[in-house]
Amino acid sequence: MEKQFAGEVAIVTGSDSGIGQGIAVEFGRQGAAVLIHYLEDKDGATATLRQIEEAGGKGAIVQADITLPDDVERIFRVCDEKLGMATILVNSAGVDASGKKIEDLSVEEFQKAISTNLVGPFMTCRLFVTRLKRAKKRGRIINISSVHQDIPRAGAIDYDCSKGGLRNLTTTLALELAPDKINVNGIAPGMILTPMNQQAIDDPKVLEKQVQSIPWKRAGEPWEVARLAVYLASKDSEYVTGGTFVIDGGLMLNLGQGA
Repeated sequence: MEKQFAGEVAIVTGSDSGIGQGIAVEFGRQGAAVLIHYLEDKDGATATLRQIEEAGGKGAIVQADITLPDDVERIFRVCDEKLGMATILVNSAGVDASGKKIEDLSVEEFQKAISTNLVGPFMTCRLFVTRLKRAKKRGRIINISSVHQDIPRAGAIDYDCSKGGLRNLTTTLALELAPDKINVNGIAPGMILTPMNQQAIDDPKVLEKQVQSIPWKRAGEPWEVARLAVYLASKDSEYVTGGTFVIDGGLMLNLGQGA
């Protein structure tokens, strides 16, 4: 079977675990050379690379803090040196909500979420786009947001604000880059079984309770988000830009039911 990303190079931030790992592995299976990024979990990044190589793919690993401009530049430099110029960028790295209400939330904690979930993707997108335009190449950007860009939660003002901003980064970039035929789309997952939902993974009773608000009555898996990312990075989505693709088992449809 022909691998649809043969000859392509993809950067996937936060690909040491969860959704990012699932996307990196699936891209590798589809023929892309994948730059695997991690902040702290080197073992997780190594596991991602191993899965890609076992599927016959190619990858490389880079450690970087996406909130630091010099580190973001290093991501692209390592990609160039080890794999070649990237034409696909997936921003998956992120931090979860603090769980604190505003009176207990420090400015530093709020800034951490904004820096990681919004400023980081801004910097990776900026460098990615600058390089594509200089080389006169087309490309794809996929930003991993959350249903919480639209669904507020008490105790998640840091996370919700960052993801709402990421949605608007996606739509604004789609407008700016349409003349250059650079597609920009977002994926908004609901409850996915990743380390952000570790308690539900470890305790079946917690999982059963949490999925009751999901019409599909189960949580999603990283590979399901990865398959959607594959579509958005493929030639099949050439006319798709500026969209947010919700993958949540109907969770957002259930809001307000029974009120």
